[in-house]
Amino acid sequence: MTTGVVLMSYGSPSGPEDLERYYTDIRRGRPPSPEQLDELRARYEAIGGISPLAERTRAQAAGVQRALDAAAPGRFRVWSGAKHSAPSIEDAVAEAAAGADRLVALVLAPHYSALSVGEYMERAEAAAHGAGVEVRGVRSWHLEAGFVGALADRLTSALAPLSGEAHTLFTAHSLPSRLVGMGDPYPDQLAETAAAVAARAGVSRWSVAWQSAARTPEPWLGPDVVEAIGAAADEGARAVVVCPAGFTSDHLEILYDLDVVAREAAEKRGLRFVRTASLNDDPALCQALARVIMGQ
Repeated sequence: MTTGVVLMSYGSPSGPEDLERYYTDIRRGRPPSPEQLDELRARYEAIGGISPLAERTRAQAAGVQRALDAAAPGRFRVWSGAKHSAPSIEDAVAEAAAGADRLVALVLAPHYSALSVGEYMERAEAAAHGAGVEVRGVRSWHLEAGFVGALADRLTSALAPLSGEAHTLFTAHSLPSRLVGMGDPYPDQLAETAAAVAARAGVSRWSVAWQSAARTPEPWLGPDVVEAIGAAADEGARAVVVCPAGFTSDHLEILYDLDVVAREAAEKRGLRFVRTASLNDDPALCQALARVIMGQ
């Protein structure tokens, strides 16, 4: 029996010429204003003009394929699809279903929310139903041992050259605060990942913060990472280490929101800023995901 694996990610524009289409898709078909488009374009220009997310996702898919082949030769074939760029989730499901008896769908984000992972799963399930194939969705993998260990190793490396006066911030993409009232597990799962990584790395001075909130009228989860950096400075920290535990690869929310905006906020408060290296296609992450997939 062959199992098709669909790895899902957010997606990114293919280049400057694709930016308006991408932004319009994120806004559910509402084109951005010229000012909004110019602001987003400036952010991409600040990180070199294009996000490395698509390349990183392809490398992750290849790494997961290698890990699955090593553990169960010939049993799995991996495809990738994105929410806001090509190939789409639907395209990936259709291609995977054409040569598989069943599918496993997994989002390359460890924490579950109905407003994030849940939407990916709905699209994968609808596409699989249309193709007449069974699909098993992975809701979350935020405490998978290999994932926690890989983050802890990076955190240990980031803290090594710093004094004991560093404060660690574990971050994930913010979402509307209303999900708390919905009983959504997202905030609790980030806290669980943070506690597990901190314990593994032997870190006692840490907290959770949120980043990359959209500019909408409704409130979003906080504190924002910039606010948390200010709080750490007020409490006497001399350095801040940001561990973006909600993300698996380099992209705009890492390279701009953290490496540019958060770093600037820390330096203005006289803090040394260090960001843990992204997991990207680290074999430890790919092997961890392979274990999760084989458990479905």
